This record gives sequence, C-alpha cells and structure tokens, in this order.
Amino acid sequence: MHLFLHTFFNPDELLKAFPVLLTEGLRNTLLIAGLAIVFGVVLGVLLALLLLSHRRWVRLPARIYVDVFRGLPAIVTVSLVGLGLPSAGIRPFGRDPLGYAVLAIGLISAAYLAEIFRSGIQAVPAGQLSAARSLGMSYPTAMRVIVVPQGVRNVLPALAGQFIIDIKESALVYLLGLGLGQRELYFIAQERQAATYNSSALVAAGACYLLLTVPLTFLVNRLDLRLRDGGRGQNRATAVPTPVPSASSTPSAPTALEV
Repeated sequence: MHLFLHTFFNPDELLKAFPVLLTEGLRNTLLIAGLAIVFGVVLGVLLALLLLSHRRWVRLPARIYVDVFRGLPAIVTVSLVGLGLPSAGIRPFGRDPLGYAVLAIGLISAAYLAEIFRSGIQAVPAGQLSAARSLGMSYPTAMRVIVVPQGVRNVLPALAGQFIIDIKESALVYLLGLGLGQRELYFIAQERQAATYNSSALVAAGACYLLLTVPLTFLVNRLDLRLRDGGRGQNRATAVPTPVPSASSTPSAPTALEV
C-alpha cells in the first residue's frame, strides 16, 4: 500500500507538478480546445449545409470528409496533420507546433459537429423555411437568418459536449513536441513522469482535466434539461384550450310549441 501511495500520490511530486500544470498546462489546454471548437463550429456549419444539399455532387465531398475524419483514430489524424504536413513541405504555421495542434483537433471536431448541426437543422420544422421563402427571402438568406440559428439552438448541449471531447483529445498533441510555454496538461505530466519514474504528476494532470470536464458536464446536463423543459413550457403556453360545452350551452330538445 505504501508503494502504491508513493507511486500515485507522492506529496512532493504533487506539490511540484500542480503549479506548472495550473499556470501553463491548464492555459494551453483551454487555448487549444477553445480555438479548435471555434474552427470546428465554422467548418461544421458549412459541412452541414453541404450535407443538406439536394445536389449529390455537393453532398459527396462533405460526406467523404465527415466519414473519413470520424472513422480515423484521433491520434492518427494528429500525427498526419502535425507531423505529416511539415514533412511534406506544407507548413501553414511555420515551425510552430501549436498551430498544427489546433488544426488537427479542429478538423476532427468539425466532422462530428457537421452531423450535430445537420440533425439540428433538420429538426427545424420545414414550414419555417417555406414561410421565409414566401416572404421573399432567398434560400441562403432564409437558412442564415431563420433556419440555422434555430438549428444551433437545438444542439447547444451537444455542442458543449463536443467542447469537452476537444479538451480531452488535446492531450494527444503531445506527439507534436510542444515547446516551453506551449505545453498542455498531459505533456507536462508525461515529462515529469519520465524524469522521476513517478506517476503522481499524471494523477495531478487527471485532477486538472476533471476540474474542467466535470463542471462542464454538469452545465451540459442542466442546459439540456432547461431546453427540454423550455420546449414543453412553450408548447403548453401556446396550446389553445379546447372549449368544453356546458350544460347551458347544450341545445335542448325542441318542445311542442317550437315545433
């Protein structure tokens, strides 16, 4: 038991790891995940609109993209983007590995968000688009002003859930060899574990990930519940009560005089 505690909960190692994890690792993990989700949202909305097109030649490239990046393991995508592109002479970010890390996680995120947005847009009643077109709006304008905002609102919990996934997948960018000041949580913990042969730093990194993901998971659940309750409340508010005929309003049988 003493060896177990020394390996995973060494007080000295925890005290040495936490300051760096909280100041450098936490900041860079949020930076990578935040930029990746922004990139993924922009590209995901575009891909969702392409997937909804009635033209096969428009849908096909988007479908291939989504199937490929959802089918590949995330570690393979990170390696191909972060290590493969610079080796092939394609260096949009120069020698800065942080840019390739954001690009890799963002490309993966976009594939999943495309399906999320597609389902959210399809959940919007078709009459919304028809009504917008009847008012003289063009199809792109109706989608941008009427349909897409409602579709995004439908998938807010799933969008927040994808951000949690991006936070966890940011650990894979340690493969790219981030420089000093760019290291994320896992990279810092893995370096300390390799140097000390003690896993306490990894436990500290896990605690930092939980510090991010557990509150976000709680917020996602609350948001999902609130949207569901709001939808039911709106339906109840807009429902038109069915009048119940009273005894006085029920027509009586005709009398002999009325006949």
